[in-house]
Amino acid sequence: MTEWFQSLIGLEFGWFVSTLILILLICFPLMLTVAMIVYADRKIWAAIALRRGPNVVGPFGVLQSFADALKVFLQETIIPSSANKGLFLLAPIITFTVALLAWAVIPFSEDMVLANINIGLLYILAISSLGVYGVVIAGWASNSKYPFFSAMRAAAQMISYEVSIGFILISVVLFAGTFNLIDIIKAQEGHILGVVNAYGANPLLFPMAVVFLIASMAETARHPFDLTEAESELVAGYQTEYSSMAFAMFWLGEYANILLMCALNAILFWGGWLPPLNIDLIPWFDIPGIFWLFAKILFFFFIFSWVMATVPRYRYDQLMRLGWKIFLPISLIWVFLVSTYVMIDKFGWPL
Repeated sequence: MTEWFQSLIGLEFGWFVSTLILILLICFPLMLTVAMIVYADRKIWAAIALRRGPNVVGPFGVLQSFADALKVFLQETIIPSSANKGLFLLAPIITFTVALLAWAVIPFSEDMVLANINIGLLYILAISSLGVYGVVIAGWASNSKYPFFSAMRAAAQMISYEVSIGFILISVVLFAGTFNLIDIIKAQEGHILGVVNAYGANPLLFPMAVVFLIASMAETARHPFDLTEAESELVAGYQTEYSSMAFAMFWLGEYANILLMCALNAILFWGGWLPPLNIDLIPWFDIPGIFWLFAKILFFFFIFSWVMATVPRYRYDQLMRLGWKIFLPISLIWVFLVSTYVMIDKFGWPL
């Protein structure tokens, strides 16, 4: 597509137009998906609690998210008189924008990616660590006690689990030998006995897949790690003073981040767009890769919702203990084990 636009309207402007179209082709479906997974989230919670969930607006309640979006769009934006108005409005914009930026390097199939860069994994790690700034700025700019407490919790929680996630990613990079997400997925093809397309099926990497899944919930402040907005302690946390579209942008950013973490779970450990098994007897590869990736994302999102509906919220000391005293030592030990295995596999036992 880029070459066609460049031949039509020139090199620089053609590249700009084609890139803009690709960005819109990612952002619009992503926003639509966010609306639908909010509906799915509520339906899953309701089913586990033996309730009906949304069932009034549209067939089976599928239009409930769009009705909620229209409602917040028509509400008045209220800014507290003592708030820092500029930062107060900037915070949800940062959260929403950063949540979208990471999707630039997510490969939906081998030839469906906006930016196929060699350091895609480092880019995602850097971008995801910026999301906490929106929460911290929102808590400080609100000039209110509970949002400020929430901002401090968010900063501590992000640091606690970013460290563990970083070491987990090192284990994956050691196996794949690259930071490029497409190459990481390709390296998983037939990884186990030439049949299973997943690092997660490797006994050495399966514990890291589980730890990464749990750390993903903590990194996105998802229940049972949603201490930044614990309603029994902080009213609504950093969102307490927000209303209208500013509040909606926090929600859009939060669910876009959750989808991103579900996609990373699928890409790093479970083969991304590859089918589960590398068997020619079954026409796995006739199904487009984007459907496999989307199915895996939905599976991990179901796990996120399932955990939210069934697991009680952690205390803050338990949250910190899990990050620093359990996940960090385990991920460090696994980096040593994986690097040892890779060296022995490549160069043999030392004499």
